[in-house]
Amino acid sequence: MKRYAAHEFLETQEALRSKHAEIEQHGLFAEMAQDPQLKNMILSHQQLIMNGYQQGLNLLTGKGVNVGVMPQLPQMRTTEQTMVGLQQPQMPPPNAHPTRLSDMTISTLMLNCHKAGSAVGMLRAGECVDPQIRQYHVNGANLCQQLAYETWQYMNAKGYYQAPQLADHTMNTMINAYQQQPPQPQQTMLF
Repeated sequence: MKRYAAHEFLETQEALRSKHAEIEQHGLFAEMAQDPQLKNMILSHQQLIMNGYQQGLNLLTGKGVNVGVMPQLPQMRTTEQTMVGLQQPQMPPPNAHPTRLSDMTISTLMLNCHKAGSAVGMLRAGECVDPQIRQYHVNGANLCQQLAYETWQYMNAKGYYQAPQLADHTMNTMINAYQQQPPQPQQTMLF
């Protein structure tokens, strides 16, 4: 068995526990989803998470895995154009005693899970000294940000997550506050 630094081994154990929970969570979400497009996206995400889980197990048990190859990321499945700006946003009140989660709640929980997975995956990578374990966490973080973006696209198309837009004059004022860096004189190397 390969020897790993304690912190990277523990971080990877935590990643596997998280993936284990996400696999079950996505299964539950798929059972509750009403929209067939959402259900298909959930099942696709679940399969990618299962692949990452198995890859992590193989890596830790020395069964050989090539983590240098980035996993195949999903193609964005939503065909609708991204909507920027608010179009009469409506937020229903939360149901404190649901027997089933709404598609909006399911997609919100998925988005939050994937966003957190991306951030935490990069933090885990920064704690690793083994190049393969490090790359495993980087790949996981990249996959999570892709899945988060796909989930956001779905939410945006359904009107669940609208992207506010600043007025042009506000954006221009903010951009114009920055100054160009003056050219730096060429420095000569002294030997």
